[in-house]
Amino acid sequence: MLQTRHFQQNALLGLLPEKELEHLLPHLEEVSLTLGQSLSESGRHMSHVYFPLDAIVSLLCVMENGDSTEIAVVGHEGLVGVSQFMGGETTLTSAIVQSAGQAYRLKSHLLKREFDRAGTMQRLLLRYTQALLTQMAQTAVCNRHHSLDQQLCRWLLLSLDRLPGNELIMTQELIANMLGVRREGVTESAGKLQKAGLISYNRGHITVLDRQGLEARVCECYAGVKNEYDRLLKYPAVTMAC
Repeated sequence: MLQTRHFQQNALLGLLPEKELEHLLPHLEEVSLTLGQSLSESGRHMSHVYFPLDAIVSLLCVMENGDSTEIAVVGHEGLVGVSQFMGGETTLTSAIVQSAGQAYRLKSHLLKREFDRAGTMQRLLLRYTQALLTQMAQTAVCNRHHSLDQQLCRWLLLSLDRLPGNELIMTQELIANMLGVRREGVTESAGKLQKAGLISYNRGHITVLDRQGLEARVCECYAGVKNEYDRLLKYPAVTMAC
């Protein structure tokens, strides 16, 4: 029997039936992703797509002056490179590794080939894309209507959901770039969370001490995104429409 335990660290690969996973196994390559590594740039074709295992990748919109804002995060629940099977092939967003770790990469044309088989992989990728669009939309609403404290709590919780532990390695300057705000604002908001005993922050290491406390402070945007991922990517929901 095919050993899929390691592949199950990524939700999309883990939900594939053994027969479909066999099509991909010879072509999946495990790679190390480093902090700040660029996986794709705006307007450029991606030679590979990436299935993170324990890394986190930020999808960013970058302005002409170099300013950037994160519109979504991708971790073990999904993949980087939805444009490769949606028909557009390029996108205006860039993909930058936010938290270093491992991933599987696959040549883009092989993912497209598997998508065109119209099996479980296609249904999974379409459901994942819907969940990703929900995250993008909710992020836009959150950035417009909610306080920086709430945005930071949302960002921390979404990142935690994609990590095996409770620690993130991320400077305040990098967080500010992700949220599209000034570093001083992040410093103030992080200080409030640390004073409340919710996080510990030291030299770029953020440790979440009280997750329930963060969930009590966060806006409804976090639950909206999480519930949509849970609804769309649970096994029964994927297989019921065969």
